[in-house]
Amino acid sequence: MNIKSLIFNGEGVTLDFKKTITSCEKIARTMVSFANNKGGRLLIGVADDGRIVGVKSEEEEKYMITQAAHLYSRPALEPIFEEVYIDDKVVLVVEIPESDTKPHYALGDDKKWWVYIRVNDKSVLASKIVVDVLKRSSSEHGVLLQYSDKERELLHYLANNERITAKEYSKLFKLSRRSSNRILVNLILTGVIQLHTTEKEEYYTAAS
Repeated sequence: MNIKSLIFNGEGVTLDFKKTITSCEKIARTMVSFANNKGGRLLIGVADDGRIVGVKSEEEEKYMITQAAHLYSRPALEPIFEEVYIDDKVVLVVEIPESDTKPHYALGDDKKWWVYIRVNDKSVLASKIVVDVLKRSSSEHGVLLQYSDKERELLHYLANNERITAKEYSKLFKLSRRSSNRILVNLILTGVIQLHTTEKEEYYTAAS
């Protein structure tokens, strides 16, 4: 594993730098967001700007991460540790594989459990639609989709417009949020529409 080239590419969907672990809650969020996505790596002993500072105590960092993975993540995660020596400094590499028991929840400061997903280099709170997609994609092998008028209207709309939000969809077609969410989840799972999440909003487009 070439740590320097990983660092050079910077933080992103599958990579996060941490100088040191200061909070089990915060690191649980990052690990959960990796498990709910395509997996990822934490580089402990690397500053946000990519400087290699090294870890003072690998055992202490491993203890904090294991606590976060087992007590602050639900279902519990099993991180894979590797110690890499660079210029006489130790970088602790923590790998979190993609989970097949999604969604994973992280325990927040408010003592509630929340689902996080990875958006670019941030761990972002998942919407109800994303949580439903994660739940159903883990538990179902396929979705049987029968198009009603409401599905057809949405696909017709997206054929003529670039994008739509869940709020716009329920308002335009006079649907309850529950009904519009169910339809959107089904269409995402069957690959008919695509879900796009940014830090500020969530929207849908026709699948390309």
